[in-house]
Amino acid sequence: MAAAPLSRLAYRTTGSTCLHPLSELLGIPLDQVNFVACQLLALFAAFWFRIYLRPGKASPETRHAFATIFGIFFVIFCFGWYAIHLFVLVLMCYGIMVTASVANIHRYSFFVAMGYLTICHISRIYIFHYGILTTDFSGPLMIVTQKITTLAFQVHDGLGRRAEDLSAEQHRLAVKVKPSLLEYLSYLLNFMSVIAGPCNNFKDYITFIEGRHTHMRFLQVNWKQKGFHSLPAPSPTGAVVRKLCLTLVSLLLFLTLTKTFPVTFLVEDWFVHKANFLTRLCYLYVVMQASKPKYYFAWTLADAVNNAAGFGFSGVDKNGNFSWDLLSNLNIWKIETATSFKMYVENWNIQTAAWLKRVCYERVPWHPTLLTFILSALWHGVYPGYYFTFLTGILVTLAARAVRNNCRHYFLSSKALKAAYDALTWAVTQLAVSYTAAPFVLLAVEPTISLYKSMYFYLHIISFLIILFLPIKPQAHTQKRPKTLNSVKKKTD
Repeated sequence: MAAAPLSRLAYRTTGSTCLHPLSELLGIPLDQVNFVACQLLALFAAFWFRIYLRPGKASPETRHAFATIFGIFFVIFCFGWYAIHLFVLVLMCYGIMVTASVANIHRYSFFVAMGYLTICHISRIYIFHYGILTTDFSGPLMIVTQKITTLAFQVHDGLGRRAEDLSAEQHRLAVKVKPSLLEYLSYLLNFMSVIAGPCNNFKDYITFIEGRHTHMRFLQVNWKQKGFHSLPAPSPTGAVVRKLCLTLVSLLLFLTLTKTFPVTFLVEDWFVHKANFLTRLCYLYVVMQASKPKYYFAWTLADAVNNAAGFGFSGVDKNGNFSWDLLSNLNIWKIETATSFKMYVENWNIQTAAWLKRVCYERVPWHPTLLTFILSALWHGVYPGYYFTFLTGILVTLAARAVRNNCRHYFLSSKALKAAYDALTWAVTQLAVSYTAAPFVLLAVEPTISLYKSMYFYLHIISFLIILFLPIKPQAHTQKRPKTLNSVKKKTD
């Protein structure tokens, strides 16, 4: 009798139930089936959008309107009446956009968007309980929050700051005219990114809608020097096919590995009390590896949807090939071969890292690394596991910098030593990431403490001792802040 409520809970969804028979047939929760169905529909809609509503054939207003209507439909299909949270936040922040002074527009937008998201995160604990894998409404809300704050800061840069006080990137992305309501809705709710992201810059999106996206990218790379005799018209088809193949592989790995190596095993009695330390360490690594394909699947599919619509062209690589990775959220090869914690983090959830850098790290006057980690934790939610992960991440990041600054140069004298160093740092990085990220999937305090106790808090202790006894050179651990145009001008003067 006890199994019935659990079965009903597994198929709980706030959106459409028309695919419930399919979810029962596949044995996959309905909310996940709805998510995949919406993304596949978005993929077909993206091809249609690029072919039948291409620039020159349809006006920017028409493209904005269709992108917004499709996005609203997908949100309602996936999340039902909970979609109202997105619409309320978007409309509130557009009110701020048109009424607030440019001196404060970024502050008001940031606090309203992050405040509303945090309230929804808190309510989520009571709606979606610990440990339930669910595609709830907070996911799109997190993406919308990124876009709202990104646009608000870029409007502030364009209208409220002097050009010479901006960094080169801030100057390039600054928005000098407040968006219309249609542009605002389209940017935040378009069908290509409203379900799974990624976050992108407003100017990039507008140039895509207006048909200037690839042209602008070719101008940035100076296409004539690249050997092109006329302005090319790159097709995204090849990039989309490659990403869809990767998506399929990721889905198959997720469906097989996750069931074989469930994360719940990390807190079972045998693992915690009977397995030896080396067994725990190896299984922790395997379990965390098995949890990654779902992110590879969702982010790569979202990237393919944007590319299918013609959005995401980033220019020409060093080999003269067209690149479609402007919106890519991860680099799987660099993640799996990362030899440092920093390299791993830089290639995981890339667009979120760029957002954190643009709205926090580059702008806060003190403790940028600490405040960026705190903002990242708040944005992800209020589950205690998130804070265990990010606080541990701060400790590991500082320790990794200290080791690199003090030890790496000893291994650069020969290829053999360098290869040995790379192999060692790869193994240490992968185990450190598994240890650090485990609370992120365990969510609650009790299983996290149980896991870390079974691992003797080894990485916390080692990181603390490294920071305590290994000198850190100021120039090595302090990341350079972006130069403003004004500082560059003074230097040249």
